[in-house]
Amino acid sequence: MSEKQNEVKSTRSHRNIWISGLGGLAVGFVLCGVIVVTAMPSMMIVTAESTLGFDETVAALEKRIPEHGWVIPGEKPIDMNKSMAKHGVTFEPRVKLVKLCKAEYAKSVLTTDRHVSTMMPCTFSVWEDDDGKVYLSKMNMGLMAKMFGGNIAKVMGEKVAQDEEEMLQGLLR
Repeated sequence: MSEKQNEVKSTRSHRNIWISGLGGLAVGFVLCGVIVVTAMPSMMIVTAESTLGFDETVAALEKRIPEHGWVIPGEKPIDMNKSMAKHGVTFEPRVKLVKLCKAEYAKSVLTTDRHVSTMMPCTFSVWEDDDGKVYLSKMNMGLMAKMFGGNIAKVMGEKVAQDEEEMLQGLLR
């Protein structure tokens, strides 16, 4: 084989390696995207069955939240069923939103990242399924905060997540 033929063969080989590498990289990005789109929604909201009935779960939250230095803005959970009924919409399974805020944490986040105010205050949702079982749903603050990084990760991912865990201890299955 001549030197020219070896050079052509070598060039083709290098080109094939680059094409294969770029193709593999593209497939990897697509697979990561599919995994993120598929898995993230179920990871962003955490839902667990309550160990108590509906009214007892709401009452337990109303008691536990202030015990951990938080407040319930408006001092009352939002009854979604009553709210919808005011607008002529009937919905049977009960749903209440328990909003909670800790001013110290809110100030820290708002000082550095005001755009995150759209996720404030934190919310626990207490709801019944069609069979009457009671569940509590909340944002996965640890995961959400990691996506933002910085002060949000420090406050919401560590302090808020820890406080929420303590408030809910023994309340969920």
